[in-house]
Amino acid sequence: MRALLSAVLPLLAGCVVMPKTEEVYDRSCQIYVREMSLEAVNVGGVRLGLCQNAGCLGGAAVVGAVAAASAVISGSIVVVGNTVYWLEKKGRCNPPPAAPAE
Repeated sequence: MRALLSAVLPLLAGCVVMPKTEEVYDRSCQIYVREMSLEAVNVGGVRLGLCQNAGCLGGAAVVGAVAAASAVISGSIVVVGNTVYWLEKKGRCNPPPAAPAE
């Protein structure tokens, strides 16, 4: 168990997930639309490799919980945001007229 924690925790230490909004061009509607995605952000590393006692497990649990909570909360924000942006796009979309059939 300790080996698993020492292998995984440095990857999580100081890393949170945040929503990111970008404007992209939609060729089918010929408009710019907004899209949200998730971005991992390093907010400062935590030195867990030097831990030798049981107190380190508490710190490791907090680091893991913060990383997991940020992923869940930010993921929910992205899902709701993309739904709103999709509805907005549907209301503004004016596809170009189709070429006449010959």
